[in-house]
Amino acid sequence: MPVDFAPSAGPSIGVGVELELIDPTSRELVSGAQQILAEMGAAHGGHHPKAKPELLQSTIEIITGICQTAGDARADLAATLEELQSHTEKHGLALMCSGTHPFTDPATQEITPDQRYQQLIDDMQWPARQLQIFGIHVHVGVRSPEKAIAMVNALSAYIPHFLGLSASSPFWMGHDTGLSSWRSKVFEGLPTAGPPWQLSGWPEFEGLMDTLIAAHTISSIREVWWDIRPHPGFGTIEMRVCDGIPTLREVAVVAALSQCLVHQFDTQLDRGYSLPVPRSWLVRENKWRAARFGLDASIIVDEAGTTVPLRTAIEELIEDLTPIAGRLRCSAELHAAADILRRGSSTVRQREIVNGGGSLHDVVDSLVQELRDDQPAAPTIS
Repeated sequence: MPVDFAPSAGPSIGVGVELELIDPTSRELVSGAQQILAEMGAAHGGHHPKAKPELLQSTIEIITGICQTAGDARADLAATLEELQSHTEKHGLALMCSGTHPFTDPATQEITPDQRYQQLIDDMQWPARQLQIFGIHVHVGVRSPEKAIAMVNALSAYIPHFLGLSASSPFWMGHDTGLSSWRSKVFEGLPTAGPPWQLSGWPEFEGLMDTLIAAHTISSIREVWWDIRPHPGFGTIEMRVCDGIPTLREVAVVAALSQCLVHQFDTQLDRGYSLPVPRSWLVRENKWRAARFGLDASIIVDEAGTTVPLRTAIEELIEDLTPIAGRLRCSAELHAAADILRRGSSTVRQREIVNGGGSLHDVVDSLVQELRDDQPAAPTIS
């Protein structure tokens, strides 16, 4: 069965941010999405165009329209966030964004009453019920389906870069997991999640989708939850590997990085180059290293086992992409990656609070404040 790909004219971007509804007293996740989304959608024929439900009723995803720059995407998200906050405050609720909630038990969460989500629970059982996780999704426009597959293959080498910069899920059900991104491991519990499968081109992708649908592994392409995947209907590549990120300024960093990489690959393909296809074992090993150690990981760069610090790899990547960022008008957003390298990702900031004598309630308060202020918390001074 052919899978139609709606090509994009250029590397436009769209961003989705999954937000957590928080009870300010208990600091637990709390249901409320249905009522809030109904209120927000009242002026839009019932459904708000930029706020939508997710699996859990304690989650609301805000999305942008089609944007040309990372700065535009950040401004688009900020406007919807401000509107959403006016509704959550009216209900006495707070918002935050992180890969996992530090202590809420997933078994306590209500599932959104939608047939798609109920089918997911019925099919996957406990792995689906554990999906109390939150992420950032970045779409970048691609001009052809063949380019999309080549880019997905090449982008898989940068999974640790995105995961290190966004890591924000060290805690799970009240415990420090020892990982920088526990969310990434929870999500891999689903059979079609994790690093993308390396394919030779669009025909092989179409054949794979046919096989998965015929075998009742999936009912639609939407159920292929790879860390990086083509989105045929949007004509994009969707970066799904990132943990939830507490500030929009940091969200703009990964948006700019995504857009610059896709534009670089697009130019290379136009010039007749073949994009690299990293070995699947190397992709999985480097993802594990970033999930475990975050920005302090060392990643493997060749089959001889040579490693480099992930921080160094990110610094070199930012330098390489600087000319492209200038053309795409996202230089400030791309170079703000240096601020994350210097201050540390949210995982570092969360652990600072606990290591300094604070509680996981204090971690939640800090995450709420970071989103509200659009500013990472200052370093803890002991």
